[in-house]
Amino acid sequence: MTWSLPNVCLTIGMVAALAVGSARADDAPTRSVVDARGVSVQIPAKPQRVASISYLAADVALAVGVTPVATTYMTAGREPDYLMGLTAGMKKIGQRAKPNLELLAEAKPDLIVAMRRYTQGNAAQFEKIAPYLAYNMELHSESFKEVAELAALLGQPQRGQELNDAFQKRLDDYAAKAPKDKHPRFQIMWAGNTPFTFHTENMAAWIATKLGGENIAGPMVQGGRFGLEMSLESMLEKDPEVIFVYDSGPERPHQANPIWSRLSAVKNGRVHYVGDEWVEPNGPIARELVLREAAHFLYPDRFPAINVKAEAATLIPAAVQK
Repeated sequence: MTWSLPNVCLTIGMVAALAVGSARADDAPTRSVVDARGVSVQIPAKPQRVASISYLAADVALAVGVTPVATTYMTAGREPDYLMGLTAGMKKIGQRAKPNLELLAEAKPDLIVAMRRYTQGNAAQFEKIAPYLAYNMELHSESFKEVAELAALLGQPQRGQELNDAFQKRLDDYAAKAPKDKHPRFQIMWAGNTPFTFHTENMAAWIATKLGGENIAGPMVQGGRFGLEMSLESMLEKDPEVIFVYDSGPERPHQANPIWSRLSAVKNGRVHYVGDEWVEPNGPIARELVLREAAHFLYPDRFPAINVKAEAATLIPAAVQK
């Protein structure tokens, strides 16, 4: 994705000046990390001021007891329940697809962790502020590596392994408890006139599939994207029994299409407008809560409803909840 930098008048000199004091001294100990671009990045051996562009780094950091200094947001004014609203205490540096470099520099990070597709086109600008790591943050196959690596970078390698092991065990337990004779057809989508729908390799869709659900979007085409646009006519042909909609605001144009009311999920009251944990489910807190929510929404008679914020409080160390 390409985008024009906010505040075009921002000069490289201003960015460099604002970044002074960001604990990036040439003689400080560093380590080399290869990110999702295949680029080897020198980062501080013990980063203290992490900026999270997209929520993955904030998710991992909070799970290991570290509070980032800055983060982007998904929807302006909304602090995600799955992170207990703790993002309210972090400097906001813009929407995740359009991070503001001036605000980022003001936060004086010593490490920037970002979603690759939103930021790699401006890697040079980010690198002038602080070491910049780009992760895909899209597929279930990447989640375990991302969590383990980021936890280790934050000085908590054992905790990273524990988070991965605990999630795998819970996923296996939930899958074993799911009904074996039911395979509800489901869809995970962004709202829109032609909803963007996610393939099974997406972490949230993969979790629902592991629980026995049948994803109407199916797997990715080799070399293809992690999702596709699916018309409501195509949705009606596949007729999902459960629909998960990423809730990004009050605009829901799909509901105005007369086809919408003909879908089984709509007629049966099984459309669920879900939170930011579903949009960015690769982190250790997000994926745990998606699992618990998906189990209930797919099999409400088998798994209890959950309170996202209360469940998150069991996953985030008390020291960072203050």
